[in-house]
Amino acid sequence: MNNAVPTTDHYCVQYASVKQRLPGQGVLWLQRAREAALENFVEIGFPSPRNEDWKYTNVRPISKHVFQVAGETCIGLVEEDLGAALLSELQARRLVFVNGRYTPQLSKPGTQINGVSIGNMARLMTEKPASLEPYLGRYADPGASGFAALNTAFMGDGAFIELAEGVALDAPIHLIYVSTALGEPTGFHLRNLIVARDNALGTVIESYISLGEPTYLNNIVTEIVLQPNANIDHYKLQQESNHGFHVATLQVQQERNSRLTSHSISLGGALVRNDINSVLNAEGAECNLNGLYAISRKQHVDYHTRVDHKKPHGTSREYYKGVIGGRARAVFNGRAYVHPDAQKTDAEQYNKNLLLSPDAEVDTKPQLEIYADDVKCSHGATVGQLDEQMLFYLRTRGIDETTARGMLTYGFAQDMVERMGLAPLQAYVAALLKAKLGSVNQIKST
Repeated sequence: MNNAVPTTDHYCVQYASVKQRLPGQGVLWLQRAREAALENFVEIGFPSPRNEDWKYTNVRPISKHVFQVAGETCIGLVEEDLGAALLSELQARRLVFVNGRYTPQLSKPGTQINGVSIGNMARLMTEKPASLEPYLGRYADPGASGFAALNTAFMGDGAFIELAEGVALDAPIHLIYVSTALGEPTGFHLRNLIVARDNALGTVIESYISLGEPTYLNNIVTEIVLQPNANIDHYKLQQESNHGFHVATLQVQQERNSRLTSHSISLGGALVRNDINSVLNAEGAECNLNGLYAISRKQHVDYHTRVDHKKPHGTSREYYKGVIGGRARAVFNGRAYVHPDAQKTDAEQYNKNLLLSPDAEVDTKPQLEIYADDVKCSHGATVGQLDEQMLFYLRTRGIDETTARGMLTYGFAQDMVERMGLAPLQAYVAALLKAKLGSVNQIKST
């Protein structure tokens, strides 16, 4: 049996075998982008701890596999299989992807509205590639990491959303990505593109779930383009298999007076990495990044954020909280980069962590890089444990220890749930979080 660690050559061979069935074959600019990205991957490979941005996240559990590109397998799921993850109370427009493929029978894109384009990337790459060319791959750098390079080379399906000038979405758009067991480790290279033109307004939700305990890699790149005065609320809920790997890049380009609000919730996965980057490319742009992670056992979650303030009068706010139990490890690295021309920048970033086990670990590093004089910037981080006096107080009121710990832990995380603006989504995340925290408090260091 060959136990050798896979090399980049494995993915070159795989690309040669599947490139004819990747969407957009025959489209010259897309083919060139794929091949250039594959060359990037061969050159840089998977990141290692010697790379400063990956110092605390060892991706060997991922790189030791060769994740096969999913075929055309039809799973035959029905709505009941997805349960509460459908968020039916939101009455959202819905696109569902099963094992990396758009699944029409589970999707409800709604009636067509003037100025709103909603579709799946595989179809557009094949049928309307010209609509993607001005944006696709223009913002997320395929050379940023081996994962971004692999995504661009193998990108298969995902969501495309475009809002015309002045359009306000009548309902949220819910993108659901479902992973199931396929018999071998499988890689899903999902690509999403969201374009909001001048004065457009909308809400987009990305949900990642698993059925069963499959081993897979979700390798995702989402690009968001916000033109002047556009406003997008972006939610991401990740509650995947304990054997699933999740590596994602959210790359945002913001123009004058645009506004992005991002909420990222990570509860599942064996190894999870989220790179969240926004470029405030014109005056008056505003970026709000909120995140919450609750992990246990031997889970590993890593959040890396970067907000580039390139022009004056930009505002950014970053608030992330983590609850870490068992032998889990969390990483947070937030960077606000203020360029020389970005006077009157107002930037804040804070990361707070609660450790529930002596074996839990967190590495937190908020950063400010400031090259302008007239700015207001602050940052901070905390790491602590449950307040024993508060725990004792609750115990004296007849509350058992597990319940008391759960109450205090949820109280620590609750404000991040309350920042979410959709009531049905708040209730759903609150229920998920309470269930997760209940298990985290019961699992000491397994």
